[in-house]
Amino acid sequence: MANNDTMQATMANRDGVIIRTSVIGILTNVFLAAFKAVIGVVSHSIAVTLDAVNNLSDALSSIITIVGTKLAGRLPDKKHPLGYGRIEYLSAMIVSGIVLYAGITSAVESVKKIIHPEKAEYSAVSLVIIAVAIAVKLALGRYVKAQGEKVNSGSLIASGSDATFDAILSASVLGSAIIYTLTGVSLEAWVGAVISVFIIKSGIEMMNETLNEILGARAEPETTLEIKRMLSEPPEVRGAYDLILYNYGPDRNYASVHLELPDTMTVDAVDRLTRSLEAKVYKATGVILTGVGLYSYNTGDGEAARIQNDVRKRVLQHDWAMQLHGFYLDAARKEMRFDVVMSFDIRPREGVEIIQREIQEAYPGYAIQIVPDVDVSD
Repeated sequence: MANNDTMQATMANRDGVIIRTSVIGILTNVFLAAFKAVIGVVSHSIAVTLDAVNNLSDALSSIITIVGTKLAGRLPDKKHPLGYGRIEYLSAMIVSGIVLYAGITSAVESVKKIIHPEKAEYSAVSLVIIAVAIAVKLALGRYVKAQGEKVNSGSLIASGSDATFDAILSASVLGSAIIYTLTGVSLEAWVGAVISVFIIKSGIEMMNETLNEILGARAEPETTLEIKRMLSEPPEVRGAYDLILYNYGPDRNYASVHLELPDTMTVDAVDRLTRSLEAKVYKATGVILTGVGLYSYNTGDGEAARIQNDVRKRVLQHDWAMQLHGFYLDAARKEMRFDVVMSFDIRPREGVEIIQREIQEAYPGYAIQIVPDVDVSD
């Protein structure tokens, strides 16, 4: 219960930062879009007009981010006991769709202007406004990205990076305007086409990143290795294996794991150990261990250790066999069991059949149980 209360307080603070930052982004982008739209219409500049459209799409993206954050911040209920955090990923998908649409429409308009060009007419005031807009966009990008890194918000980090990149594109618009003013050479439509390509590229990248989150991407190795290190610190824990992280929204991570413990430990001792480890992991990483499975290892049996080493050597001779763990030998019943982590280069069923056949030939009197594990974390 304490973990849930702490998580909710953290989420509330995080949501506040995201919403406040997004509102600042909306207001800034709306003002920039208005100024650039006026300049674009008055000067007949397709590049400036498309730059204004880009700012407007950024503002709309921020609005959707706010809505998504508010919905994702709803408390868990009976229907959704793990909360609504994944709504943020759906809102991010909508944002990427808007960006992609803006890029495609911009490309269409740019091509039209290339085929049927119009003369642009810039004034000194319009050039100054574009220059100021570039400086504002750079400052906004730095601020939004810093806030995103502060609260671990992928949406804000992406928005901040996008704002910085928009400033660079706006600088290209300013450069083309200056070139036209000085030389009479019009690069308007071509600059607009380049801008639209970058907008489309940004939309596709955002969509791919969000799809990875929805499908379930591999957990960051820094996190998984740190969790395994902490779980393996107690002397009775021989190793931590099969760590799987389940993501239910930004900073809402749950996990399950297997610990390898001596066959002499009592249930009471195991209960105290796992509870202390769960609290330790949450305090250090914010990850909630929802399930701790157990492997037992033989104690005081030299023959079991010899057989384990031999089995490990036979299994790991295969390139696709990455790890053997959870080995236990019951000499009296002539039984052995172990798990094998296999790479994605072989089907688990095929790998088990190969290992089963080889180990059975080496130990014909034993009943052998092999569990294939997927390489889900480092």
